[in-house]
Amino acid sequence: MEPVNTESSKQSSTSINYATNERVSVGKLEVNSQLYSFVNEQAIPGTGVEPTKFWADFEKILKDFTPVNQNMLDKRDNLQSQIDAFHQIEPDASFETYKSFLQDIGYLVPAPAPFTINTENVDNEIATMAGPQLVVPINNARYALNAVNARWGSLYDALYGTDAIAFDNGLEKTSKYNPMRGMAVIQKAREILNTIAPLADGSHLNSKSYKIVEGKLIVELSSNGEAIQSQLVDPSQFVGYKGSNDAPTAILLCHNGLHAELQIDSENLIGQSDPAGLKDILLESALTTIMDCEDSVAAVDAEDKTLVYQNWLGLMKGNLSLEMKKGDQVIERKMQADRKYTAANSSDEYTVSGRSLMFVRNVGHLMTNDAILLNGEPVFEGIMDGVITSLIGKHDLLGNSAFRNSKKDSIYIVKPKMHGPDEVKLTNDLFNAIEDMLDLPRFTVKVGIMDEERRTSVNLAACIYEAKDRVVFINTGFLDRTGDEIHTSMLKGAFAPKANLKQMPWINAYENANVSIGLDAGLSGKAQIGKGMWPIPDQMANMLAAKIGHPKSGANTAWVPSPTGATLHALHYHEVDVFDIQKQVATSEDALDTILQIPLMEASTKLTEEEIKREIDNNNQGILGYVVRWVHQGIGCSKVPDINDVGLMEDRATLRISSQHLANWLAHDVITEEQVQTSLLEMAKLVDEQNEGDPEYIPMGPNYTDTIGFQAASALIFKGKEQPNGYTEPLLHAKRREMKEKLAS
Repeated sequence: MEPVNTESSKQSSTSINYATNERVSVGKLEVNSQLYSFVNEQAIPGTGVEPTKFWADFEKILKDFTPVNQNMLDKRDNLQSQIDAFHQIEPDASFETYKSFLQDIGYLVPAPAPFTINTENVDNEIATMAGPQLVVPINNARYALNAVNARWGSLYDALYGTDAIAFDNGLEKTSKYNPMRGMAVIQKAREILNTIAPLADGSHLNSKSYKIVEGKLIVELSSNGEAIQSQLVDPSQFVGYKGSNDAPTAILLCHNGLHAELQIDSENLIGQSDPAGLKDILLESALTTIMDCEDSVAAVDAEDKTLVYQNWLGLMKGNLSLEMKKGDQVIERKMQADRKYTAANSSDEYTVSGRSLMFVRNVGHLMTNDAILLNGEPVFEGIMDGVITSLIGKHDLLGNSAFRNSKKDSIYIVKPKMHGPDEVKLTNDLFNAIEDMLDLPRFTVKVGIMDEERRTSVNLAACIYEAKDRVVFINTGFLDRTGDEIHTSMLKGAFAPKANLKQMPWINAYENANVSIGLDAGLSGKAQIGKGMWPIPDQMANMLAAKIGHPKSGANTAWVPSPTGATLHALHYHEVDVFDIQKQVATSEDALDTILQIPLMEASTKLTEEEIKREIDNNNQGILGYVVRWVHQGIGCSKVPDINDVGLMEDRATLRISSQHLANWLAHDVITEEQVQTSLLEMAKLVDEQNEGDPEYIPMGPNYTDTIGFQAASALIFKGKEQPNGYTEPLLHAKRREMKEKLAS
């Protein structure tokens, strides 16, 4: 996810740029004419799919899976009702009684016998490589292109343009190039190079030149005033080059499965800065990217969904492009070609992908969308996403693209917000039906399971088992996971202050169990085990200090908020051999009891009025700062200033935890409605002030309570207890549609 940019841009390709409420009747379906035209005229041609059969098969899938999907949602509600009643009837029940109750109602299911996943035809970026992962809103073509091209990033730019390394006074970043700061970057980059490609003798800090002799990389060094030659400790790390043996312009190295390209100015025009002419180091960075249709996207109707699908088609066909205007200059952004080199030990070509491998994240099982009606009713959006994104993915499989995404003929779909193994089985069955519909071999469509709901966490092995032939990804997420934790146990008691929740035993047990259960199920070498987002894109030094814990835990990917963040996080995978760590991770102990511990506020805790106000204000400011952009502007993900003006990358998961936390404290009289209302008005004024510099921002003031964004934020809190599993989508979608109608009129 990447901060919003206000540069003007124009998306090119065969765009559909009109909105309509007209519908086309196809059997029992009524399809918005804009979506219908897109599917028939752009998505289907070239896939070998016959349009009439497509819509007939689509109708059958909707008829078959709509009742199953609804039954899953009814089960969620039924389980929540039973849990609410249990906490009211037996408020002082022992843990053993509580756990037994969860087993009796089917919330906890028996773990499967030991098993290993059978997933085949998985691309190396997922199965055998370890590195950063980006998540971007797919409705923003600029972000999508930046992300897919973030497979490679400049280490010099990442170090120079961020706080990743500490600079002495006088080396601050300015609009003009600071030579002293630049020298500090070169020094740091060479230190990093000693980690990536250590020399048998000496250090890259003293390199004078890089040459190839008889297929080996030879580094000339200056040592005590004398010139010496050295090789790599592991000569096989040198895999390719550009230019000549005596004057290479690029040298390609490989370490822990990741590539690094040394870019050399062969004419040594920068010799004063770098005697070896080393002008940059490009790092293989974002190995994979999730093109998101869900939490980071505000897509509420056929117009929005068509844009989502249109951009996915452009990515799958390799022709998505964008014209950017910076002043008088027009820049075209498009997908990068593969990187080609001469192999180190022969004249053969050595090719590395120039692009991040793409997943697409569909929406979950909850929401419906009236882009298509079945028997007059909006269809489940997750089913619609599954069918249409898979149809589009077929272009990649058939080679209808300038660039291949999957070299193993797979389509990768992340399915979020599934509750327990029954819902994973629903997804697996749906993907079976979609494969049959599109004439795809079984298990072509792979699935990523987001381990972000409580009923999934406590039944994770059973969830993986239900998708054991197609699972390629499991991933934790603190915000959604905590939001569901609060909602599930809403009536048990008041939860601890939000900042304390991340320090409590249950969350560490959850994070550790995700890795060990995934490894027990055989994901190593076949699938990703992922960790969540670093939320502060302007604090890269802190990210470098904290996020190394993810590869050290045995996770072979983790989310980062920007291409620059991906380049810096890639350094962690050079420091840590994740697959070696995975061999050392112990078989999962039974962490279930710890995960099930409800993180309530200690009975002895007495919060001061100041502490309570700070908690309310912090939550309200975060809610309003995100909601007003979502509802008023249709921005599903952006860098939002927090109450202290620190930019945080936010999507609906942030909103879920904050609104549920306030709803919980209201339910247990820790706070009053009057306190929340007073704070909402104060924070709405602050949020408007924080966004004064954005010409596209639509303020809530001066009549705050009359604005749709303010009303949405209030409803999320005061109606939070009754929202399905604490989700924000139903209210947000309704308010965004209301806002779109208001803007249109």
